[in-house]
Amino acid sequence: MATTTTATPASSALGPIYVDTQHEDLVHDAQLDYYGSKLATCSSDRTIKVYNVFESSYELSATLTGHEGPVWMVSWAHPSFGVLLASASFDGSVLIHREQRPREWTLLHAARSLHESSVNGIAFAPHEFGLVVAAASSDGRVSILTHETNNTWSVTYLQDCRMGVNALSWAPHNAYYDVSAPDAPEAARLVTAGCNNMIRFWQQNPADGQWQPDPSPVSTTLTHSDWVRDVAWAPVLMQNHNVVASCSEDCTVLIWTQEGGADAEWKATLLHEFDAPVWRVSWSVTGHLLAVSSGDSDVTLWKADLDGKWLQVSTVDAQAKQPEQE
Repeated sequence: MATTTTATPASSALGPIYVDTQHEDLVHDAQLDYYGSKLATCSSDRTIKVYNVFESSYELSATLTGHEGPVWMVSWAHPSFGVLLASASFDGSVLIHREQRPREWTLLHAARSLHESSVNGIAFAPHEFGLVVAAASSDGRVSILTHETNNTWSVTYLQDCRMGVNALSWAPHNAYYDVSAPDAPEAARLVTAGCNNMIRFWQQNPADGQWQPDPSPVSTTLTHSDWVRDVAWAPVLMQNHNVVASCSEDCTVLIWTQEGGADAEWKATLLHEFDAPVWRVSWSVTGHLLAVSSGDSDVTLWKADLDGKWLQVSTVDAQAKQPEQE
């Protein structure tokens, strides 16, 4: 169910737009859509709020309800499927809402009790693989929800880390290219972040649709020493050259690189050791910048130089003084 609310746009001249979310509890996630014109936030107050974002202002478009527990994460689908927003909640469910007309939202699909425990992460697949969304749960499983041609949703479960899965990320389309079979269909791939201090790769067999662990070796020379909180697969800059970022409660961010194709080894390098646990990592659209959100209330931006060394290029202090609200 969606409740439409109108808010007065907030002015922000030549600077960041500070959004008064109007949530009644902690805000856990904020995601812009494909065009950067809609912002979705979710909170422990069990609601999702959607805002229309303009060049120097914003307005509250809708408040989406339906979850019975805190909402941890939201994910936008590619616009080729319409305006779709998926949400993951502590209640073990995944909800998918659709904006039918401006400010008018409906519940497209409710996967209630999808998991036996909290659903911590959610992400739509690249649109080339169809309308597919994956969810990571504390019950140790990853669920793959696929929209079928008869307008139903099928569910496939992957048994991942029995201690719990905190996050996941899809490989971009065209991440790999096999010169020996250039016309072969591409396999969908996932990387997950587990409570066993590890990341894990999965791939789908294009022939029968079955999921299986990716056989690519993962180096153990440098690893995390605590729960991996988030993982992000970078946009493709060059086929068969893949990069994944992971962050952990051990206060580190690791950059995993695979060069030479799907059978090559994933090798890790240390981006930086922070002063507090690191909660989120997110790549820019081009894949050149990495945003890191840490427990010291800072968001830092990082970029690799020509030698492959990662350098901090900017920081956003969450405690910086914001414009006073009238």
